[in-house]
Amino acid sequence: MKHNTAGKTAIAIISALMVVISIYPLVYLIVQSLAPAGETNLRLIPSRLTIASYIKLFTSSGTQTAFTWVRALLNSFVVCIITTAVSVVVGLFTGYSVTKIRGFQGKRFIRNTLLFQMFFPVVMLLVPRYMLLKNLSNTYTGMLLPMIVSTWAIFMYINYFNSLPDTVFEAARIDGANVLQILQKIALPSTKSITTIVALTIFMNRWNELMWDMVISPKEQFQTLNVLLSTKMNMLTQQQGVLYAASVLLIVPIAALFLAFSRYFREGINFMLK
Repeated sequence: MKHNTAGKTAIAIISALMVVISIYPLVYLIVQSLAPAGETNLRLIPSRLTIASYIKLFTSSGTQTAFTWVRALLNSFVVCIITTAVSVVVGLFTGYSVTKIRGFQGKRFIRNTLLFQMFFPVVMLLVPRYMLLKNLSNTYTGMLLPMIVSTWAIFMYINYFNSLPDTVFEAARIDGANVLQILQKIALPSTKSITTIVALTIFMNRWNELMWDMVISPKEQFQTLNVLLSTKMNMLTQQQGVLYAASVLLIVPIAALFLAFSRYFREGINFMLK
């Protein structure tokens, strides 16, 4: 009995330490973004908290205009929302077509192609993508085209629809429902959890994208928040509080989305683990 209690206590302590270690950088980031200018990175707990770094982030300073960071934030939302919406729609239609439409040719080819592509790192495609789309540099189109179709999303929907019985869809067809009606009234409502996790994952991956956006859109006008923060890193070494504030701004949308849809996210994770 004592042995079991000691083991559970040790596991609890180790788990607590792992949680502290994992969240410490985030807490440090937020605290330092609220620290006075003279205390940034000098004290773990500032003498007082201030939003001066956030105010400085959105005010004119040298080559930076008051709209610089706001525009970058808007650019991030534009490319992320469009990428997520298109990827979910394409994944839903493709997953349903491959698994539930009778007589659909090339099902095995599509599955094998998706698996084949998922084995290779994205960085391998960086150069050929740029050579194909270099004429679209510094445009939203160039930023979006390589990202708007997610093989992972298609693969997830294929696996999900494979887990659903065909009888419901067959009954809808017998009642005279067409493909769009079946998708709207049966498929889409049943995919709420998996759609949420697919959408959140795609949104987060696109939000964190750095390499492609830096290559295809070097002009500040089209830079996302992630890229702008990276390019300003050397310029703002004397304004570290501003960097911390921009970093907090970068994580706020992801944290808000996760908190808002955490229930569906957990349900989607449970489906993936089945």
